[in-house]
Amino acid sequence: MGLNTLTFRQCIPVSIEEAWEFFSDPANLARITPPEMFFRITSGTAGQQIYEGMLITYTLYPFMMLPVQWETEITKVDRPFLFEDRQKSGPYGSWRHRHQFREIPGGIEMTDRIDYSMPFGVFGDLVNALIVSRRLEEVFAYRKRKTGELLGVMNSASLHRHA
Repeated sequence: MGLNTLTFRQCIPVSIEEAWEFFSDPANLARITPPEMFFRITSGTAGQQIYEGMLITYTLYPFMMLPVQWETEITKVDRPFLFEDRQKSGPYGSWRHRHQFREIPGGIEMTDRIDYSMPFGVFGDLVNALIVSRRLEEVFAYRKRKTGELLGVMNSASLHRHA
């Protein structure tokens, strides 16, 4: 069962506090998840900011209308710079997702790093190679587009000027 790592970066024209407020609110996860996944939080997190030890449960349909139950725990919070969640139960052999925020001229750079493994040994690794890793890339591409719609997009000229 191999460990897989995916890293996604996005520059957003908001303050680090605004980014924190948005991304640390579990309800916003549904807003940036592809609608065809029918993502729904099933635990009582409404109106709560994340905290270490917080458990969040979800139902989603990542493939072919097959429902998946997923529970994650917020394992680390360093406001407003990072938080991390780990799967307690769900579709992966293991899952750790670190959300990092750093200030840059004109906004913030957000980095998502996902370390995950598949269950079922070699078979799981094959399913990852054929389906899962590509689906995760699609989900995070959607999140990037949707985040841009909701919070704005930094143009590359302003990044190069300040780099």
